[in-house]
Amino acid sequence: MPRVIGIDPGTVSVDLCGLDDGRLFLDRSWPTAEALADPAGFVAQLEEAGSLDLIAGPSGYGLPLRRVQDATEEDLRLAFLAAPGETGGVGGLRNLVRTLARTALPVVLTPGVVHLPTVPTHRKVNRVDMGTAEKVCAAALAVSEQARRIDGGSAAANVSLVLLELGGAFTAAVAVTAGRIVDGVGGSAGPLGFRAAGALDGEVAYLAREVTKAMLFRGGAATIAGWDDTTASPERLADPETPAEQVARDALVESTVKTAIALASVVPSPREFVLSGRLARVEPLERAIRDRLEAFGPTRRLEGFARTAKQGAQGAALIADGLAGGANRELVERLAIREARGTVLDHLYVVPPDQARRRLGWS
Repeated sequence: MPRVIGIDPGTVSVDLCGLDDGRLFLDRSWPTAEALADPAGFVAQLEEAGSLDLIAGPSGYGLPLRRVQDATEEDLRLAFLAAPGETGGVGGLRNLVRTLARTALPVVLTPGVVHLPTVPTHRKVNRVDMGTAEKVCAAALAVSEQARRIDGGSAAANVSLVLLELGGAFTAAVAVTAGRIVDGVGGSAGPLGFRAAGALDGEVAYLAREVTKAMLFRGGAATIAGWDDTTASPERLADPETPAEQVARDALVESTVKTAIALASVVPSPREFVLSGRLARVEPLERAIRDRLEAFGPTRRLEGFARTAKQGAQGAALIADGLAGGANRELVERLAIREARGTVLDHLYVVPPDQARRRLGWS
């Protein structure tokens, strides 16, 4: 029976979730800066887990399913969307993946929303970030959990929901119909996040003169509230103390709700809205979002099965289990993980693909 690990490399923490024949055996979290500063040490932690059949590894914006040892430098640029020397973003993640590629660990890189054949092509036009690979993993957990609640886990084809992932930097959303992902709004193209501004008004991008990778990670609720990196904490939005903090909270809640309702338009009668991520654990924030969404459909928090690892890591473990032939193989088939194709640049019209490639460092 499969023994697998799922990894969620978030902006704040890198989480590991391990399943042995469906039973939890690993539930860990490290600060992202610590994990990426010592990739060899992180790999050692994976090796200490013992014999493994598969690891769903850190995949950024995603790639069609592939062994990390087979990933080319071009693949890594497409997965992490940064040119050599580019600062900003989750620095060091590409180096961690390169370190994993030099090992014998059975790591696979998994797709993002834009790679999935279940998302109609017209929804991908001029889109790159429709939800990273980790958002696909969180959606897998949401599908599994709703199916189990419906009739003991055998009704993935009856699952319909809108998942809202409120992370430590970005807010994203994924739409699921009949147990398949059919649309998504990624953090850099979606609602306001805790640290990130989300989708930029084109005129704002023009006024910025140059939109850098670092710029995508600022301008969110923490910036609006006037906090710096040492004082920014999602828990502070639970009870705003200044007018700026109240504006930050109101903007984050309303932006999240509007995105969820808009995305629900492609899901015929969604059974529920599902909240996950770091900010969903801040009860007053969760309640504020839930109270607004309840007018449009039942709303709940994604619980998961682990105590420490984030929902993305738990979903990654389910996907790894299914890919390795475990109990979640039907979930993986339903999500069409193996059928993922293409690149994040395939549907660009406003920016020519060759220009995008030059931006990523190709001559």
